[in-house]
Amino acid sequence: MGETHPTTHDVTPTAHTTSPHRTHHHNRDNEPVPHPTADPAGTRTQLAAIRPDLLDAYDTALPTARTAILARLLIATETEPLPGLTSRHHHHGHTHVRFGDTLLTYPTTAATPFTEPATGLHVTVHGRPTDDPAHLAATLWPGTRLTTELAESVANLALARAANPTPTWPTHPRPGQIEQTLVDGHPLHPCCRTRTGMTVADQLAYAPEHHPVITLRRLRVPPDRWHGTGEPVLLAHPWQATRLHQQYPWLTDDGPTGPARPLMSLRTVAPLDGGPHIKTAVDIQMTSAVRTVSPAAVHNGPLLSTLLHHLTRDLPIDVLAETTAGAVITDHGPDRRLAHLIRQPPPPDAVPLGILANQPHRFGDPHQLVKDLGQTFLAPLAQLLDRGIALEAHGQNSLAILRDGRITRILYRDLGGIRVHPARLKAAGHDIPPLHGDLPTDDDTELRTKLAAAALATVTRQLIANAGTDPDPLWHTTATALRHHPHLLTEPLPVKATTAMRLADNPLHDLWTHLPNPMAAHA
Repeated sequence: MGETHPTTHDVTPTAHTTSPHRTHHHNRDNEPVPHPTADPAGTRTQLAAIRPDLLDAYDTALPTARTAILARLLIATETEPLPGLTSRHHHHGHTHVRFGDTLLTYPTTAATPFTEPATGLHVTVHGRPTDDPAHLAATLWPGTRLTTELAESVANLALARAANPTPTWPTHPRPGQIEQTLVDGHPLHPCCRTRTGMTVADQLAYAPEHHPVITLRRLRVPPDRWHGTGEPVLLAHPWQATRLHQQYPWLTDDGPTGPARPLMSLRTVAPLDGGPHIKTAVDIQMTSAVRTVSPAAVHNGPLLSTLLHHLTRDLPIDVLAETTAGAVITDHGPDRRLAHLIRQPPPPDAVPLGILANQPHRFGDPHQLVKDLGQTFLAPLAQLLDRGIALEAHGQNSLAILRDGRITRILYRDLGGIRVHPARLKAAGHDIPPLHGDLPTDDDTELRTKLAAAALATVTRQLIANAGTDPDPLWHTTATALRHHPHLLTEPLPVKATTAMRLADNPLHDLWTHLPNPMAAHA
């Protein structure tokens, strides 16, 4: 029998259109992207018009949302190579950071990752207190995009918390329900809830933390305009279809798909009938990138799925295969704005590691979970690294299968961020498939960085930080799992410098900061 579900959101080409007053900038593919939807005041105005019942909860959530984003920004001022930063020192429990003539002061504990900041957190700039991260960014880096992005992130986080004052956990999870329990987004990125281009109405309709059920649009494509595998039918996110269908009238609307839930990424959906997941393209900037589907991803996904199936046969990691993929061919070739990937679904009770690491006590004893994570996740990732594959295994694309409080297997999805070492792969008995893009590399450091930044510096650090116990024995347990990989034990932990990247001329070029490795003492 099918699952009962709320009313789906099926958008017509006239719904939720971009506001005429909004100006545009461009991403690296020269695609127009609207400026951030609204700051906290603008979001409140939109909310008053469409969901006045949420206003009180939004007003209540706004101060804590502001401090949560401020704390993420302070993690960056504490650790990242930020533009204009000339000195950083600590004294009597406070951090003092100088940007030229501007002195920023805040409690050092406020920049502790993976913790909810203290109520009333503020920083001092020019001797004056502020709790507004957008104001701080405007002071330190005037005229940059980051100011408006932070204001939007604050507003959207407050909106998310307003809609989830007492988050509930599904007793008998259906497809997508567990992923929709995550409220706050990325645990370190100050733009964790930036969704540039979406109105408040759009977010209520499509964002996973608002628990929607939606339908995609089936757009029939002339066969000579189709690139990829499967029948020439584009499965388009309704937000995207609204904006692009009229631009390409030769795309024939063939009606909606069955109902589906948006997952943590918003643009990937899980059909309620348990069918394959569908990754769609949306011209929306979320955290640091506009979330389209590149022609390389369309080409590489099925090839990498086959390769990884062979490489992981003896490991407790299952790669969820990308079985089909396709893109519409427009004037400049396969169009990343009009593309989709279809992926093998996980079981509905699989838990993304970002959710597990955020609240480990919900799932079992943190000491046992850390041990299991080492055996089912970290050690197998290191073995794959030896075989020539570096998986960018982070909290969103890696899921745990749990039984009786134990992690028994890991599921991995999304093959776009991996790196492939041809010589190591050859030594393991496999030829590299004809991949497109920047996936192949012979740089050992690049491969280790890809793995360590996601799996160690984010997932493992978050789990241990939230364990509520002395972290040192837990890092010893982690080091034991990686004892055959000394570089991972002793090298500083790489962390993506996400704020520095947002301030850079090319915000998509990876920048890194490095932290002391807590496993070095146990190597």
